[in-house]
Amino acid sequence: MVSLRRPRLAALLPAAGSGVRLGLGPKAYVQLGGVTLLEHAVTALVDLVDEVIVAVPAGTEATARELLGDTATVVVGGSSRQATVRALLAATTADVVLVHDAARPFVPAVVVERVVAAVARVGAATAALPVADTIVSVADGAVVPRDALRAVQTPQGFRRELLARAHDAAMTAGAEATDDAALVRLLGAPVALVEGSPLLHKITTEADLALGEALLTLWRARRGAPG
Repeated sequence: MVSLRRPRLAALLPAAGSGVRLGLGPKAYVQLGGVTLLEHAVTALVDLVDEVIVAVPAGTEATARELLGDTATVVVGGSSRQATVRALLAATTADVVLVHDAARPFVPAVVVERVVAAVARVGAATAALPVADTIVSVADGAVVPRDALRAVQTPQGFRRELLARAHDAAMTAGAEATDDAALVRLLGAPVALVEGSPLLHKITTEADLALGEALLTLWRARRGAPG
């Protein structure tokens, strides 16, 4: 018998980084337009999913709960990004999870829809954009054709059991990756690429923060918000 139950969807936000490159303390609490990056990201996602779970640095849980109220569940992050995502996975029983960097504060709903639709087809998907710059290999100086390259963003979506299996396998093997899609690929599972958005710019440096202020104006205009 075919189940008509809609898969339960959770947004998982690893936000436990120290923000060393930005130099302003834990990045989750850096403000953009008077609002923290964490609040921006949660606000963008909360109406698109069934639950939001955020992982923050140890000792800052009370701050996160005060900022987010009942919009998100707060857990303590781990010593690495992978450990943090494992903590997030342990906090949900959702069928499908979206892993999203809190340092990408603006999340267009259409990108979430694309990722979720691709997960339904393939089991794993990530937002990505074509590469605009010329890329040169440091090994031999050769220009790498741009049409074969994509800049990977988040959100990245997965069937929860698939992502949990990927993390278990990585922990057993001592493998590390820069994102969750790479861990799933290590299992030999396919990961679909869907069109991302320039609004999903990651805040990592002071220059990114300045660009984020400009993107905030565009984001608010698109959402019909004041200011």
